[in-house]
Amino acid sequence: ARGPWDANAQHGGAPAALLMRAFENLPGAPELLISRVTYELLRPAPLDELEVSAEVVHPGRRAQRLEGSLRTASGAEVVRAQALRVRRAEVHVVPEETRELPGPEQGRPSDFASDGHGSMFAVDAMEIRFLEGAFYEPGPATAWFRLRQPLVAGEEPSPLQRLAAAGDFGNGISAVVTWQGHVFINPDLTLYVEREPVGEWICLRSVTRINPGGVAISDSALYDQRGRVGRAMQSLLVARR
Repeated sequence: ARGPWDANAQHGGAPAALLMRAFENLPGAPELLISRVTYELLRPAPLDELEVSAEVVHPGRRAQRLEGSLRTASGAEVVRAQALRVRRAEVHVVPEETRELPGPEQGRPSDFASDGHGSMFAVDAMEIRFLEGAFYEPGPATAWFRLRQPLVAGEEPSPLQRLAAAGDFGNGISAVVTWQGHVFINPDLTLYVEREPVGEWICLRSVTRINPGGVAISDSALYDQRGRVGRAMQSLLVARR
């Protein structure tokens, strides 16, 4: 689960997926869909035992608000999340024309290198295959992601958990500054979900835009092998190392 910015801290995709699991496990009608989750990454999540909690804070027939939290063993809150769960209904719409993406089998293996401090989320927990761009190639990128490891021992990750784990990679694959000279950390992540993904693979088409003041936004369109499933947005704090 280790991330790229701190040898003792997790990649944001791991806690995002854990909180998504907590939201999915809350009681609710099967026709309800988690359509949005906003994560506030308050401080680095340590590579240690964490306590996950979630609750329905505003029940409703058509829309429900959920809140979740991830805390250390000492009680320090490291991630806070808010989610929206909405009721699905049959609606006739004209299908939108979307660009068909090549499958993961046509992608190139990730070029991300381990930092020598042990296993990493981007190397050991996630299989990544690039269609466009690369980790160390500045600019927009498109890549497929698949969890190699279970999120929780003995459980198969759900499609939404896979989406959350992959959704935090947008800034990493579409960086516009160098990894060697800068940090570009996202203090938040928002996922918008149009439908539940199908299958193990999630694709991100990501672009990062930065202004000279060091504030940036990473914007990722999310896909499965059937088409678009949602969007991921990240605010970025950019600074020289």
